[in-house]
Amino acid sequence: MKKVDVAAAVILGPDGAFLLGQRAADTFYPGYWEFPGGKVEAGETRREALVRELHEELGIEVETAYPWIVREHAYEHAHVRLHFFRVVAWHGELRDHVHAALAWQHADALAVSPMLPANAPVLQALALPDFYAITHAHAISVEAQLAALERALANGLKLVQLRESALPELAREGFAAQAVALCRRHGARALINNDLQLARAVGADGVHLSAEQLLRCHQRPDLPLVAASCHDAAELARAATLGLDFIVLGPVMPTASHPGRAGVGWAAIAGMIENYPLPVFALGGLQPGDMESAWLAGAHGIAAIRAAWA
Repeated sequence: MKKVDVAAAVILGPDGAFLLGQRAADTFYPGYWEFPGGKVEAGETRREALVRELHEELGIEVETAYPWIVREHAYEHAHVRLHFFRVVAWHGELRDHVHAALAWQHADALAVSPMLPANAPVLQALALPDFYAITHAHAISVEAQLAALERALANGLKLVQLRESALPELAREGFAAQAVALCRRHGARALINNDLQLARAVGADGVHLSAEQLLRCHQRPDLPLVAASCHDAAELARAATLGLDFIVLGPVMPTASHPGRAGVGWAAIAGMIENYPLPVFALGGLQPGDMESAWLAGAHGIAAIRAAWA
């Protein structure tokens, strides 16, 4: 079956809500909810198709749209390749020209159903924040890291990797238990670096696999949230095959933790994740001010160690 390229829009409101449309009665999957968008026509870029479709379907003009994930799904009538964009700025009055209804929704409180089958992973990805903090208690002390973590959580941090293999075993276990409890208290999610047993023991939300551990995996670990570090095409492919929730890719710039290693740069990151199905956090010498560069490259957001606790 021939693949049909589709430009799909995650139109985001200032409160983080996104717009869904209900398919009309005279279409495939009538009554199902979907992200607005449509087929990429011959001679169009994906962004051009996005702009045209949103004008035709909703009467709005796109100002700022960032490339995001690409998902494939085989329906009975077509095999679609969905190129998702996050639309963060647009103008015009929303007018529904093709859907039976429109609804603003949040990923963690979806109030409409059923959704098109292809969209379940998209909703999971939308539940991820755009910043991923990585601890370094081994470098600054457990006490200092816990204090920094509590400050960051109070300021809205929602996703943390506890990366402490350099700590002695008892100290690592004690730190992980305290850090997970702090995250729970603030409604944040915590992943343990490379240690499934410890993740289960302390009740963490999941595990973050090293690239080496990722390549040894033949099935996804049985935890709610699973991520991995990637550096090349083989690692990216394995993460996608295993159906992980997100990956971290880098280094983008030179980093203090890997002196002497050059960063690959934003152009290389964009090339590596073009058409990639999983959310990507860029890593390596980055600051919060680099977020838009990450979005322009197609990344979901950025990950950081030192900058997370500054």
